[in-house]
Amino acid sequence: MTAAMTAVDPTDAYVGYLDCLADADEYAAIDVAIGLLDAGVPAERVLLDLVAPAQAEVGERWARNEWSVAQEHAATHISEQVVAAVAAHANPRPTGGRVVVACMDGEWHALPPRLVAEVLRLRGWQVTFLGASVPAAHLVSYLHRYDAHAVALACALPMRLPHAHRMIEACRRSDVPVVVGGRGFGADGRWARRLGVAWAPNAPAAAELIADERALRGVPPARLTHLADDEYASLVRRRGELIDSALADLRDRVPAARAYSPTQLDATVSDLGHIVDFLAAAVYVDDPSLFTEFVEWLSEILLSRGVPAGAVARPLDHFGVALRDFPRAGRVLALGRAALPAADR
Repeated sequence: MTAAMTAVDPTDAYVGYLDCLADADEYAAIDVAIGLLDAGVPAERVLLDLVAPAQAEVGERWARNEWSVAQEHAATHISEQVVAAVAAHANPRPTGGRVVVACMDGEWHALPPRLVAEVLRLRGWQVTFLGASVPAAHLVSYLHRYDAHAVALACALPMRLPHAHRMIEACRRSDVPVVVGGRGFGADGRWARRLGVAWAPNAPAAAELIADERALRGVPPARLTHLADDEYASLVRRRGELIDSALADLRDRVPAARAYSPTQLDATVSDLGHIVDFLAAAVYVDDPSLFTEFVEWLSEILLSRGVPAGAVARPLDHFGVALRDFPRAGRVLALGRAALPAADR
């Protein structure tokens, strides 16, 4: 390798690579990545210092309403093709045991765990990537069929944490150690600790954990004794009723809501469902910050799309009344209300 090759930095290609994503130019994006590999940049650095941060920016552009869903999907597809091209170019041969990588059931953000899978492959593991939204029963069946050293599970949305916990426990009953990652477990992994599972903030950390079976298995047990009050289970049972009543309340209070188009109605029902699901997840892990962070994010998203102030406050008020006999949920809702921007209160 020449001195010129070692001086190549994948971050120098970042702006050009983002332009490829913005132009939906798959071939040019692949050329950027392969060009870095040919210049001597390790495949792991191309994945983590170019593809990963660019994909994060894609998500931010969607959140700021600068890119449509279609643009975001096109860019994500291109990044997936780039990852495949980098993997094929590197073509490592496994020297370690099998690691299974998958998304939680109901989780469709498959690119981040795909990056983890490829980093593990580059480090010598025999990796099976099962992709998005893997049902727990199917994952366990796969683990029984193949002798896995470990399973890595990804979760991008905290509202999936109750499902994640059930999936983690199912893997453990198969005696396969688990490492988790993704924003769904909190930026610092605090909800992974609450669920009693090993957490890695990034792909290299996941690889180090998987290589250390003692650390992988030696995590404190879950801290979920608060679930004995049955609030979470009751919230889940009432989910449909809560969404329907909040929608009826919105139509009573905001006459314009009665004339919503099918698209607007679907979006409103989806937002109400997310509010209930994030509330339930906060109750499950007994951490109001899970809900307040979601409320702040949702307010920003709706504001960027021109949704009037008060769109989040109204359902929070409604749920507060409907759940007046749920003390923990009521506390979470009150804190969520207080976290809203002043214009939205």
